[in-house]
Amino acid sequence: MADANSKPENAGETGGSKSSTPAPTSKPGSGKGGNKSGSKPSSAKSVAGSVKSSGSGKSAEKKGTPSSPKTPAKPKKGKKEIKEKPVETPVTENEEEKGLPEGVIPLFLASKTQEIFECRTDEDVTDDEPYKFIKKEKILEDLFNRAAISDFSVIKKIIQDYAGDEILIVYDPDFKYGQNFYVATTEEAKNRLLHVEGEEGEEGEAGEDIVYKYVPPESKPWVSLGSEKEIEEASFGEHRKRLKMCIQRKRSEFGAPCKFTDRNVADAKDAYIECTAYEDKTFELRKLELDKDIQAIPEFTESAAQTDWKYPRNAVCQYEPRVFDDEEKKEWQEKEELVEFVKRVSTKFEVALQQNEIMDVFFDDWENLADEDSSFGSKADNHLKEYQSFTDLQFSKGKTITAIEWHPSIRGIVAVAVAERMSFDDRIDQAAKVIMNPSLILVWSFSDPIHPQLLLEAPDDIMSFKFSPCDPNIICGGCINGQIVLWDISQYAERLKQPRSKRKDTSNTLPGFEDENSMDTPIIRYCAVSSIEQSHRAPVTDILWIPDHFEVNRMGVPQENKLGQCYQIMSCGTDHASVWHQADQRKGKRLSKPKVEMTETSKNSDEPKLEPTRRVLSDAEQAERMPGLVLFWDTRPPKTYGGHEKQKDLMKNPMGVPDTFKHLDLTWKPMLKVNLYKSEPGGDHAPTKFSISERHGDKTNFSDDGDQDKENSANTMAGGFTMGATQTGSAKRTLKNIKTQFYCGTEDGEIVYVDWMPQKDQDTGKLQTPKPDYYHAIMDGPIVTLQRSPFFKDIVLCVGGWTFSLWKEGVTTGSILSSCASSKRLTAGYWSPSRPAVFYITKQDGSVDIWDLLDRTHEPSMNQSVSPAPITSIYPFQVTNKQHLLAVGDNSGTLHILEIPWSLRQPTPNELQGVANYFDREVKRRGFVVERWNFREKEKMEIESENKRKAGIAPQVQLSDEEVEYRMKEEYEKYLKDEHKFLLDLGLIKEEEDEPHLPE
Repeated sequence: MADANSKPENAGETGGSKSSTPAPTSKPGSGKGGNKSGSKPSSAKSVAGSVKSSGSGKSAEKKGTPSSPKTPAKPKKGKKEIKEKPVETPVTENEEEKGLPEGVIPLFLASKTQEIFECRTDEDVTDDEPYKFIKKEKILEDLFNRAAISDFSVIKKIIQDYAGDEILIVYDPDFKYGQNFYVATTEEAKNRLLHVEGEEGEEGEAGEDIVYKYVPPESKPWVSLGSEKEIEEASFGEHRKRLKMCIQRKRSEFGAPCKFTDRNVADAKDAYIECTAYEDKTFELRKLELDKDIQAIPEFTESAAQTDWKYPRNAVCQYEPRVFDDEEKKEWQEKEELVEFVKRVSTKFEVALQQNEIMDVFFDDWENLADEDSSFGSKADNHLKEYQSFTDLQFSKGKTITAIEWHPSIRGIVAVAVAERMSFDDRIDQAAKVIMNPSLILVWSFSDPIHPQLLLEAPDDIMSFKFSPCDPNIICGGCINGQIVLWDISQYAERLKQPRSKRKDTSNTLPGFEDENSMDTPIIRYCAVSSIEQSHRAPVTDILWIPDHFEVNRMGVPQENKLGQCYQIMSCGTDHASVWHQADQRKGKRLSKPKVEMTETSKNSDEPKLEPTRRVLSDAEQAERMPGLVLFWDTRPPKTYGGHEKQKDLMKNPMGVPDTFKHLDLTWKPMLKVNLYKSEPGGDHAPTKFSISERHGDKTNFSDDGDQDKENSANTMAGGFTMGATQTGSAKRTLKNIKTQFYCGTEDGEIVYVDWMPQKDQDTGKLQTPKPDYYHAIMDGPIVTLQRSPFFKDIVLCVGGWTFSLWKEGVTTGSILSSCASSKRLTAGYWSPSRPAVFYITKQDGSVDIWDLLDRTHEPSMNQSVSPAPITSIYPFQVTNKQHLLAVGDNSGTLHILEIPWSLRQPTPNELQGVANYFDREVKRRGFVVERWNFREKEKMEIESENKRKAGIAPQVQLSDEEVEYRMKEEYEKYLKDEHKFLLDLGLIKEEEDEPHLPE
C-alpha cells in the first residue's frame, strides 16, 4: 500500500499554488466495484488506509472506516487545502434518512469533563486519533458525584444498560453530528466504528485495497493584494540627513585620566547653565492611523418625585384630662394591684432619678459638638497626616537616622543624628571612606525644610544624643566608637529662633559690613570628647541627663543637688572583650573573678598593679564576655583643675569652639561604673537601653528640711556648669527616697533590674556592682526601646525583636502584658505624651502601629504606612494643646513629620483612672497565674514523692540555706588551696602575704 502522507504547499497569495485531493486508485487486477471514500484526508472519520473486502461479492454499505482500532496514516495538513473533486461515499438508506449511524448518539463534553476523563481536544484526542475508551465504572462514578452537572446525565439510562465494560467516544472536530463528541451506545456500533465490514461487489468480485495517489500542487504566479504597502509603512527608515559633529582636543591630552570635582556654582561666572524645555519646530509627527472604540449605550436620566409642598400653618390639639373623683381615688388606693405595682417600679424610678441628677438630659450635644475641634484637625480624623519631611541630599541621603530629639524650648526645631548604613565588617573594609565622610547631627527648622539650620560635627557616627533639660544649648551624644561628646550652641541660639528669610535683613547694617555667611549652614565642632581609653568599648546605645533635683557621688549614693542644674550623664553600651585573667604577684593567689584590667581605669586606680598574664582557656571560659557597662559622667571640672588657672590663657580652642567644657576634652573619665553580671555563670548582660524611675522636674521624693545652703551661682558658666571644684559629699544631704534600682534592656532580649550602688563583695572584700535583683529573657531580639509611661512612673514599655511588653515595677514574676509575635520586626516604640492608654510601635516595613489599651489589647487600634524604608526611630511631641506632631526617621535618611489626629491626642473622660484600673487588674491576674504555677509545681513534687515512697526509694534530704552555703564555702576554699598549690609548682607566684587593698 502506498503512503499517502504529504504536505501541500500554501495556497495563499504568497505561494499561489493549487492543492488537489488525493484520488483513490486500485491495484492492478481489481474489479470496478472497488470501495470509494468520500471523506476528507484530514478528517478523523476519513479512510486513510487499506480497506479489506469480506469476499461476499457485495459492495460496502457503510462509510469507509479504519480496519483496526489504531488510526491509520493520513495525509498531513498543509497551511491551506483546496479540494477539487471530492469523492462521494456510499451510505445506507437508514443513514441517509437519519443522518446519524445506528447506535451512535452525539454528546457535548465540557472542558471540565474532558479533564476528568482525559479526553481533552487537540491534546488527548486529535483529528488523527479521535478514539477514546472510557470505562463504564468511571462514568457511573462521575454520575454519582456530580449528578445532573455531569455531561453524561442525558444518557444516564443508556450508560447503565450498556453491556460492555468500555464505552467508545469519538472526537468530532467538524461538529458533523452537531456536538464535539459522539458515543457508541452498543457493542455493534462500537465494532462498526472500529472495523469495516467489507462485502463482495455487485459483480461478485473481491474488493481490493484502495490506494491514494499524491498529486503535486501546481505553482502559480505572485498576485499582489496590497500587503507590501503595509510592510513598507510599518518599517522604519531614515528621512532626514544625519548630523555631523567634530570634537577636538590637544594631542597631549589624549589618554589623560579625568578628574571630576564638585564646586559651588556661585564661585565661577556662568557656572550654572539651565536647560529649559522648548518646542522643536522642526519636529513633525503625522498620525497615519487612529483607532477609536465607540459603544452605543442607552442614555441615563435621573428624575425625582416629591409630594407637593403646602403652606405651613399652626395647629393645636387640646385634650381634657381624665380626673378621678373621690370615690374612685379611694377605691384604687385600696386595691392590692396598685401597691404591688408601686413596689415593683419604685427601684427603677429611683435609679432614673439618680441618672437625671448625674447627667443633664437637656444638654444639647449637637450644639456643643465642635467646641473642642481645632484648625489642625477634627474629631472625624483618625489617621496620621503628612505635615513635613526633611532630607538633605549631601549629608543625610543614603544614611540611616539613629536618633531624633525635639528642641525643649524653641518651637519647630528638631534634630536628627545620621550614620552610615554599614555593618561592622563593612566599616573595617571601607575605613578610609568612613573617615572622610563627616559624622553630623542635623538641626532642622520648619521655616526652612530644604537647608538644615545647624550641623553638629562629631568624631564618629552618633547613635544617641540628648538636649540638656536645664540648658537646651548643651547637647550630649554617644558615638559608635564608645566616646561621649558635648556641644555648646549658645552662640547660635538666636539663629534658631530667627527665620532664614529674615537673616539677610540689611536695613540696620552699614554698607560693606554685611554678614556674607548669614545664609550658610554653620558646622559646629564639639567642645569636649571623652578619653577613648576610658569610654565604652562598643556603640553608645542610650544616653540620659540625670534630673536636676539630685546627683550621684562616686559611691552611687543619690544626694541633693543644690545648684538645680543637670550636669551628670548616664550612658550604656554593649561592651564586650576577651577574658583576661590576672595574677597578683604580690599576694600569691588568683582573683576570685576574672576581670579586664587592661583599660586606663585600672592603671590609674589605687589597686595593686597587676601584670596581665594570658593562658589557655577552656571552652566554657572562652564563652565568657566582659560585662556590659552603664557609666556615670560628671561635666563639672575635677578638683585638680583649679590649680591650673594660669594655663587658661595659654590654651586656645581651635575654630572658635567655646571653652565651656575645655577641662574635659580628651581627659574625661566616668565617675562610676555599673557592671551587669549575670546571676549564673555563662556570660554577662550587654545593655542596649536603660530607664530610671526619676524624671526631670518631678520632686515628689525630694523633701526640704530647712537646712539647705543658699545656691552659689557666682562661678557658673553657660548652662549652669560650675568652674570651681566639685562640692564635697559632706555638705550635701543624702536622698533616701530616690530609688537606685533601674531597668536595663540587653541585646539578648533580657529585662534586667539592677542596683547601680556598689556593694562590698563577701569573697574579695572589694566594692562592685551587685548582681541583678531579677531578670527575664522574654524578648526574641535586642531591646530597642525601654521607656516609662509619662503618667505612671512604675509602668515600663519594652520593645524588642518581634514583640513588645509592659512591665510594672515591683512585679518580679514577669510582664503584665505581652503582645503576640508580629509579622514584621519591631524597630522602636514611644508613649503618647497626652493619652495614658496610647503608645506607638514602629515596624521594619515602614508602618506605625497605634495601640489603645482601652480600645483593644490583642491587636493595634490603627496601622498606617509612613515610609517605604524601615523605620528606625520615633518621637511624638506636644507643640501646643491643639497640635501634636510625630517625628519618624527611616533607614533612607528622611525625617517624616506627621500630625497626630484629635482622637489620638485628646484623652477620653476618666481615661487615666481607667488605665490605672486596667493595670491593677493585670497585676492581680499575674499574681493568680503565678500562684497556680506554684500550686501545680508543688502538686507535681508531692506526686513524685508519693510514687517514690510506694516504690521503696528513700526520700531526698532537703538541706537548709545555711547548710548549702557552708558546703559551697568549703568547696570554694578547697579550690583556692589547690589553685595556689598549682601556681606555686609552676613558679608563677611567690610565697608573699600582703593585706588586700580596697578601692576608694
